[in-house]
Amino acid sequence: MEKIKIITDSTADLPQYIIDKYDIEVMPLVVNIKGKMYLDIEEIRLPELLKVMDEENIFPTTSQVNPQRFYDCFKKYLDKGYKIISIIMSSKMSGTYQSACIAKDMLESDDIIVIDSLNVTSGLGLLVIKACKLREQKMSFKDIEAKIMETIPHVKSALAFERLDNLVKGGRLSRTAGAIGNILGIKLILEVKDGEMAIMDKVRGSKKAVKVIFDYLNEKGILNNETSILLHVGNNEILPALREKLREEENDFIECEVGCVVGTHSGSGACGVFFIENY
Repeated sequence: MEKIKIITDSTADLPQYIIDKYDIEVMPLVVNIKGKMYLDIEEIRLPELLKVMDEENIFPTTSQVNPQRFYDCFKKYLDKGYKIISIIMSSKMSGTYQSACIAKDMLESDDIIVIDSLNVTSGLGLLVIKACKLREQKMSFKDIEAKIMETIPHVKSALAFERLDNLVKGGRLSRTAGAIGNILGIKLILEVKDGEMAIMDKVRGSKKAVKVIFDYLNEKGILNNETSILLHVGNNEILPALREKLREEENDFIECEVGCVVGTHSGSGACGVFFIENY
């Protein structure tokens, strides 16, 4: 039987119990604050990051995983007889995917597959969880790759943001979109589309935001036996309503809070749902 190791990066924003359950290797990106570098999750946690951003009005920067770190990680598992499937955040948002590809080329191994998820945060997380479940089903190395590639276009998301300043500062959203989102009472519903953040809708108030998110979820439908993820960054207004709705619909979901790299760009007050549509 093939020994398969699933490797991702820290922007997958998976809770620790999921990481432990499936024995996932997580490569941390780097958060830079006032000239000091911190490994995402390992050396800095979200409450600390948000406090610095809110109280000191500092916008941290983030850095990709470099090729050498991927090389060392990949080699460690190859030497133990593993085949590696590395599912990485969207290449349109970070150079981390390219770093993983460089490491694979350096090792000249056919036992490494690097997949561009064209997603980030819980969208990436869903694909990683799916790969782990397929491994548990004894699916082969190549068949897992094929199934994940098939699934990528069907990962859907809808996220409500309180403010969009950080997405604009980090280059994840245009200044025009950010200006619209900061109009009093207007909430932008964003999605990850074709590997980038895109505007889905504009609404006034939290109740309408929840309705738009669930209308979208109901329109697409959730694929049978697939887990959804309720993602948040300290949003106390929309989070309880979305949680209640998911429970009412008897959806199988897990709840996640973003890590520090994603939190740098989202800021506080974001909340939404990621799922695999029925296709």
